[in-house]
Amino acid sequence: MDNFQIETAQNVNIIQNVAGIGERILAFLIDILIIGLYIFAIILVLTNIELSSDYSMLIGITISLPIFLYHLLWEMLWNGRSPGKSAMGLRVVKLDGTKPAFSNYLIRWLLRIVDISVTSGSLALVTILLNGKGQRVGDIAASTTVITEKQKVNFSNILLADIPDGYIPTYPQVTIFSDNEIQTIKNIYDQARWNRNHNLILKLAKQVAKVMDIQLEEKPVIFIDKVIKDYNYYTQNM
Repeated sequence: MDNFQIETAQNVNIIQNVAGIGERILAFLIDILIIGLYIFAIILVLTNIELSSDYSMLIGITISLPIFLYHLLWEMLWNGRSPGKSAMGLRVVKLDGTKPAFSNYLIRWLLRIVDISVTSGSLALVTILLNGKGQRVGDIAASTTVITEKQKVNFSNILLADIPDGYIPTYPQVTIFSDNEIQTIKNIYDQARWNRNHNLILKLAKQVAKVMDIQLEEKPVIFIDKVIKDYNYYTQNM
């Protein structure tokens, strides 16, 4: 599975696990199946009722809208997931790891016409394979990608990948925490960052600093990132 590292404006390194092309194809097929079932159900309903010709155009538009807007609505309302993506453990995110805005979803949805519809998916396939960050043309334009959330790896391995060569730790007090406590801190931090909940990160940073018996003098997001890296550094070098 490919992955890439990006650095946010706060100098926080994030490892993104890019969704495999096979997973994305399967997710797409699941979504197509759901759309197909919807169309089949509509056909069954329409064959059993009589419709006035005066309302045929309005009914046609109403029925077609969920199909036309399927991917945009699901991804926008379900944190970057469609039913197919959810089934495969995939999610659309921005390249900095945060939740996309409506404009990001809209751009990648509009370019589905070029990526998938007009070229039968061939352009999307080639672009994803060559890009290295799991991006089709729509993702490149929208600064998004599709990551997998299924992969379960050892906690220390995740942290180890974030530590650059020659890393110098800042807080030896982190050894007061256990593996489970650091895991909890990381889970809360990751979830708060995903939801852009800066207040939660601030509260977390204050509590961690209190347990470590130090003064919080850095930006909360940088402080928590250092705590996680420092813990990994010390536990790996004991």
